[in-house]
Order: sequence, then structure tokens, then C-alpha cells
Amino acid sequence: MNVAMIVSSPLPEVQWNALRLANLMLNEEDEVTIFLNGPAVDFRQGDSPQYPLNLLAKTFVLSEGTLLA
Repeated sequence: MNVAMIVSSPLPEVQWNALRLANLMLNEEDEVTIFLNGPAVDFRQGDSPQYPLNLLAKTFVLSEGTLLA
């Protein structure tokens, strides 16, 4: 299945859940593209021990997901 996700929320919890779902879908061999819009483009600033956004984004890209901003 081909999936496109649009993330526009500045909230780290929303971004974290989107990346978790996207990585799960990649593990199921779906093709996933995430488009970061507006305040979500700065997702790296929301990185924390509770919401490891940088790690999830790195895993996503290395698993052949497409991340657009």
C-alpha cells in the first residue's frame, strides 16, 4: 500500500505518533511518505527523552521512507 501522511502540528507527541505509525507501516512493507508542513518542519527541536523524534526520523529514512519538508 502507498501511504502519504501530512504532519502540520508543532506538538512533539503528535509528531512522535506519526513517525511511530510510519515506521510500523514500513515494517509491514508499505511505501510511506511523510510531508512536514508549517510548524512541523522544525520537528527536531521537539526531540526529548520522552519523544525521541530524531531517532524515529533517522529510522524512517534509513528504512526507505520518504520525508519531505
